[in-house]
Amino acid sequence: MAFEPPQRLVRALGETAPEGDAWLEQLPEAAGRAVALRELTVERVQVPGGRSSLVLLVRRADGTPAVLKLAPPRARPEAERAALAHWGGRGAVQLLEADAGAGAGPGADAGALLLERLHPDVSVRSLPEAKALLEAAGTLRRLWVEPPTDFVFETVAARTARQAEAMRASAERDPEVAPLVTEALGAREALVADAPEARLLHGTFRQSKVLAGERMPWLAVGPDPVVGECAFDLARLVRDRVEDLIASPSGAATTRRRVKRLAESLDVDQERLRGWTLFRAVESGVRARRVGRVRDAELLLEFAGWL
Repeated sequence: MAFEPPQRLVRALGETAPEGDAWLEQLPEAAGRAVALRELTVERVQVPGGRSSLVLLVRRADGTPAVLKLAPPRARPEAERAALAHWGGRGAVQLLEADAGAGAGPGADAGALLLERLHPDVSVRSLPEAKALLEAAGTLRRLWVEPPTDFVFETVAARTARQAEAMRASAERDPEVAPLVTEALGAREALVADAPEARLLHGTFRQSKVLAGERMPWLAVGPDPVVGECAFDLARLVRDRVEDLIASPSGAATTRRRVKRLAESLDVDQERLRGWTLFRAVESGVRARRVGRVRDAELLLEFAGWL
């Protein structure tokens, strides 16, 4: 199968595997194998696509439109599969194969997911800001369910502990970010020590991860599922359209109002939401700075300073 992986994917994988990525090199062969085993017809590669996976718009043997998603092991596709199966299409894209390679014969790539086709070019981000936040929050609420008992997901405490270690190392090398890192780590420590009841979370939720569908107006895609408190999931939504917030003279005040409004609408503790928003913004900003995405880092760290 001949194609060029989207440059967004190539750049993102280069950040996480700077010495080269065997998965990316093997991707054309893996994609061709997954397509053949499932008897799919490829329409096109979705561009710009995601930062951690290849998305192909395909048709099944009976002509039904679908999506074939291929992700490297470090993107935890097995966890995504388990979460989508548990949600069963409630608030999220429908998984069309219950097991890796189901119906595709032996040797199918475990990192391949066959999914319901949504409208890939229409996300909730296309709506006016207030409406987008409302629709996104409503979608997110449907995903917060009891985690399944037959799959062990990573916890918020474990994931953020890993991130905290990387943040400390960055602060040691880059004293300019040290004050914000110290504040963010302090917030995380307090939040993890007194966490409320855990739910299955999307893990990387934002407006661009909510696409228009046929059976429901909006459905979530691309989870990196984790088990923990709901405020952690909602925190990423708070900083959506951060570039617009930074450009606005009232950006800081708008951010504080957004924290309050989202916390109230989804029955989440406002101070816990503020704390997780701070941690996640600083973590993302420090990581962006570490890999050379200077503009992204500036936006995120300025946003974090408002919290």
